[in-house]
Amino acid sequence: MGNIVEFLRTTFEKFNMPEFSWTDFVEILVIAFLVYEIFLWIKNTKAYSLLKGIVVIVVFLLIAEFFEMSTILWIANKLFTIAATVIVVVFQPELRKALEQLGRKNFLSSVISFENGSDINGRFSDKTIQEIMRACSEMAKVKTGALIVIEQNNSLMDVERTGITVDAVVSSQLLINIFEHNTPLHDGAVVVRGDRITAATCYLPLSDNLSLSKELGTRHRAGVGISEVTDSLTIIVSEETGRISIAYEGELIRNVDAETFRQKLEMIQNKPETEKKRSFFKGKGGKQA
Repeated sequence: MGNIVEFLRTTFEKFNMPEFSWTDFVEILVIAFLVYEIFLWIKNTKAYSLLKGIVVIVVFLLIAEFFEMSTILWIANKLFTIAATVIVVVFQPELRKALEQLGRKNFLSSVISFENGSDINGRFSDKTIQEIMRACSEMAKVKTGALIVIEQNNSLMDVERTGITVDAVVSSQLLINIFEHNTPLHDGAVVVRGDRITAATCYLPLSDNLSLSKELGTRHRAGVGISEVTDSLTIIVSEETGRISIAYEGELIRNVDAETFRQKLEMIQNKPETEKKRSFFKGKGGKQA
């Protein structure tokens, strides 16, 4: 690192450039990363249209400045004083979503662990994975629609308040009974925290992602919607096709197979590596040391 900084310093000195230190190098990287993230966010939201509109206005103002159109420049100067407020009001949903995604990155928690210890089963046990997979498989066979939201770090208490409290151990029979047609709890989403079903008939926010297929219904859009504002994983069983889909971090994986299904659940299970290896050898019939 020191050699690179020294090389850049000597190079800049040859061209009579200002003195360059390692802090300047870090600052450039940080600014470049922030600019990249801002443009990436703009591209994936409605703000992209706003950016194109701003470019058109800037070009128009440059032309007005060149031809000294004083009236137009005076009007533009007055409008710029309220432009920031207008942008915040118009694009409040996009700005809120960007801040939520920034908060979900958990930069500090990836470096510093705030937990003294972790459960050997992770967030939930292997039995819970088996019960969820079995329930979804059975519901898919008979085309019973289902929506199961599994909590991670972000609390789903607000979502639970929109439904009915269940507070029962996760089991395939219970999940199948909840989503059975013409039952009181079948309409809405189920929230799973750890090894327990905490609530049913919960309402989820719908995604306004325009890239989602038009053939997807409310259930899939709700699954993607909750994954956009929290770090939860949502399982969707289609009532029309019987296919199983997974929504995570705003992305929808459609028609997943059993292996992919299990991998996604184990990914958010967050089980310690030693326990993963132990479970693997148990499944293979091996002996533990």
